[in-house]
Amino acid sequence: MSSRSGKILQMGYHQIRDSLQRRKLSFYPINEALYGLTPDQIQLRETVFNFSQKELAPLADRLDKDNGLDTSERKILWRKIGEMGFFGITTKSKYGGSDLSLLDQIIIGEEFSRISPAMGMSIGAQSNLCINQLDRNGTEEQKMKYIPKLCSGEWCGALAMSEAGSGSDVVSMRLQADREGDDFVLNGTKFWITNGPDADVFIVYAKTDLSSQPHHGITAFIVERNFLGFSSGPKLDKLGMRGSNTSELIFDNCRVPKENILGGLNKGVYVLMSGLDIERLVLSAGPVGVMQACCDTAFKYANERKQFGHNISEFQLIQAKMADMHTRLSASRSFLYNVARACDNGFICNKDCATVALFCGENSTKSALDAVQILGGNGYINDYPTGRYLRDSKLFEIGGGTSEVRRLVIGREINKEYK
Repeated sequence: MSSRSGKILQMGYHQIRDSLQRRKLSFYPINEALYGLTPDQIQLRETVFNFSQKELAPLADRLDKDNGLDTSERKILWRKIGEMGFFGITTKSKYGGSDLSLLDQIIIGEEFSRISPAMGMSIGAQSNLCINQLDRNGTEEQKMKYIPKLCSGEWCGALAMSEAGSGSDVVSMRLQADREGDDFVLNGTKFWITNGPDADVFIVYAKTDLSSQPHHGITAFIVERNFLGFSSGPKLDKLGMRGSNTSELIFDNCRVPKENILGGLNKGVYVLMSGLDIERLVLSAGPVGVMQACCDTAFKYANERKQFGHNISEFQLIQAKMADMHTRLSASRSFLYNVARACDNGFICNKDCATVALFCGENSTKSALDAVQILGGNGYINDYPTGRYLRDSKLFEIGGGTSEVRRLVIGREINKEYK
């Protein structure tokens, strides 16, 4: 190949790459008849879309390369998100929340994840795992003390449940809390904690009664970062979701006052399980957002990339992948919205929430693989976002309960119906 022809080919590569990287995405309309969104929800989607384009899109690739934001940048971004009312979506306005529905929270999470799945994960951890737990189970004093600062973005929040030796088998946790006067003293660690390096407030689960059955002797505590004996480890170097800061939490004679018990002594499993279905539901917004991002990138690329004198979008095998990606996205979004509406109406079903998490999570990985394949060699290099989408998608089959655990939940619930 001559140097001139090599330069021409390289220019063609850069033109397509730069077109994708600098593109300003258009706000895509949602078929109201199909998805049944109200005018307010369509406006909400557009508001989040515009915010994400301005605040998250310029950061998305750097977040992945740098393994997250530094503390000062994260605090600035958190304030902006709080000012828009995107934290505490389903929380009452008296605590600084937006007093909206679960479907509204799904719409917000989907749009954030479309631009940056990692930021969607961190924002969801604060708004759902932390604020929602406090809102459902906290005393009035606890709600007034913590929720307003979390909703405003002044504070960052997290949930600490998993440990290095207890992931899916969560009740086997070993973090122990011993009563000493008016305090509980916590010793042990938590692992894989989203927002771990950044959070000011943590919902922490610990063993408080070793003599009970494993699921009876657990208590949820509200732990502040400045509590004596608490520290967080360095950021974990993850395969994907690298823009979402994750770390170990360390409790070394960490003293927590008894008034920071959340939901009652030895009632931690009830607190945990009461929010698990909603956690699975809200988490499912992430993979739907990633599927939309995969379609955004792959469909545009296919209509610009030429081979054999034609755009590759004209080739039937490419069209088949595009059709599959569109079908997965449409089916996942419809299923998710319908389950969210049912939950908003008070019909929270363990089986449905596990099913939608399973369906959306696995479809997201499949669509990310198809997006990489459509981009070919370019899909395999980090100048394009498809590799990031693939790495980020895989977490949706692991976090919040693995696909295997979700299948066990679904199968168990089906068997109950036949008994």
